[in-house]
Amino acid sequence: MNRSRNKHKVFCIGVGKTGTTSMEKVLMDFGYKMGDQIKAEMLLDEYARRNFSAIINFCKNADAFQDAPFCFKYTFIALDQYFLNSKFILTIRDSDEQWYNSLLQFHTRTVTSEGKIPTWEDLKNSEYRYKGYRAEVRKKVFGLDESEDPYDERKLKAFYNSHNDSVLDYFKYKDNLLVVNVAEADAYQKLCVFLNKKPLYDVFPWRNKTSEK
Repeated sequence: MNRSRNKHKVFCIGVGKTGTTSMEKVLMDFGYKMGDQIKAEMLLDEYARRNFSAIINFCKNADAFQDAPFCFKYTFIALDQYFLNSKFILTIRDSDEQWYNSLLQFHTRTVTSEGKIPTWEDLKNSEYRYKGYRAEVRKKVFGLDESEDPYDERKLKAFYNSHNDSVLDYFKYKDNLLVVNVAEADAYQKLCVFLNKKPLYDVFPWRNKTSEK
């Protein structure tokens, strides 16, 4: 695989519901051209086949990226190996419990009209991106099958922790990773230093979109 030494790209590799849309807002305000999130999420099957070349080719058309498939396991390794001057941001929550509850509440509010925890049937009927996309994410990313609860607390927390641990392990002797909790008072200033950008705010501007999975 040929390597790119172009101007650094920025990848937000924290899983959904860790402040990734707030990060997107900040990166856009800094002038980064964001990758098209809809097109990026349509690379789910390529990710499942570990066809990282397709994801890399997508990344050649923008400067910064967040959410799927960049927050999926292993993707960050291929991106770091190809885009040699890239920078990575791992967004986290206070705990896996906080993250899990945020995800559950979000889907309870957005996937079903009854305000209940979605079932497999609800996920397969959801029209997000295409019908059944959310169910495929449960299978191809979180490793769940239809014999299990699609929001199995133990497995989802294990995914969250495993992803974060693998990122920390990979970057432990490198200097191109920032780990940040956007709820912390100094998080925005840390990001500005990491990206060598002049602050535009005092703290992270809050942003939440109902397009997250």
